[in-house]
Amino acid sequence: MLKQLFVAVTALLLVSPATAKAPKPLFADSEVIRLTIKGPIVALPASKPDAVVDGTLSVQGAAPETLPVTLQLRGITRRKRETCAFPPLRVEFPAKPPKGSLFQGQDKLKLVTHCRRDPGFQQNVLLEYAAYRLFSELSPTSFAVRLAQIDYVNDKGQPITSRLGFFIEDVGDMADRHGLHQMKPKGRIPSTQLDPRASVRFALFQDMIGNLDWGMNGGPAGETCCHNARLVAAKADATSGFAPIPYDFDYSGLVDAPYAVSPAEIQSAGVKVRRYRGFCSHNAGVAPMAETFQAKRASLLKVIAEVPLMDAGTRKKATSYLEDFFERIATPDAIEAKLLKTCVKVVTVPAS
Repeated sequence: MLKQLFVAVTALLLVSPATAKAPKPLFADSEVIRLTIKGPIVALPASKPDAVVDGTLSVQGAAPETLPVTLQLRGITRRKRETCAFPPLRVEFPAKPPKGSLFQGQDKLKLVTHCRRDPGFQQNVLLEYAAYRLFSELSPTSFAVRLAQIDYVNDKGQPITSRLGFFIEDVGDMADRHGLHQMKPKGRIPSTQLDPRASVRFALFQDMIGNLDWGMNGGPAGETCCHNARLVAAKADATSGFAPIPYDFDYSGLVDAPYAVSPAEIQSAGVKVRRYRGFCSHNAGVAPMAETFQAKRASLLKVIAEVPLMDAGTRKKATSYLEDFFERIATPDAIEAKLLKTCVKVVTVPAS
């Protein structure tokens, strides 16, 4: 009965692809774009998170264009020199890109970069890109991404490197595309404010890619909730029905970045070891959601098969890693034994 009831309940904030707006030009296609980013990138100090430099972004190909941009380092671990020689960037457009531009409608964008020059880091970029595409197969309410081959040059026009990266849709654009609103609660929120179905989808997806580096109802003290998740809801003044939307997957077992470690507060043998962290109060929805994942098995594996420029060895390992997950959710008994036993109990602290 609980299972049937769970399946029947549709989250109010999830809209169908038919009612969603079309994405802006940058995210309307999946073809790899070729760009040049020029500016004093190497001069950006990792110790100063607010440091910004001027640069240009040039689109190559059939519709070339050059746009002024500002560049800023972002991230936490990846901005450390000992972790990444080339950290992620925030690209902002001080002037509104013109009509017809590939970047029409864009204001600021996160750019995931290659971290280091070793070929393996290029594969890590592609695997993290794949993780975003995997969640998009499971829910239309997800971040769009666009893969790019980028030539980086300094402010004197001298080549720095040429590597793969990808842009991530702005959270406001993602929410607006679906007629939703971004929610920005401070600190931790009760799990009861989350939409149960969206919560289970989020947790099961993170289990699929082997990611423990997230908190769908909490974040760093004093900061906007949540850790590696954004919350959206159907109304700007909503107090419940929040859907967590995941991002930032470099610490997942699927990506298996060389610097990735499990969160200190979670005992794990390594980032490739799965551990289900959904809320116990939402356990009734895990089995029906697992059926949804199983029904999409072919399309999810197809995402991995179609990632451009991924080498055969990386593709094979990623496919095998996902196949292990599908075995993990193959039967109700398997779900009970391998997932539900590690669910997160919500502890209510009585008022003093």
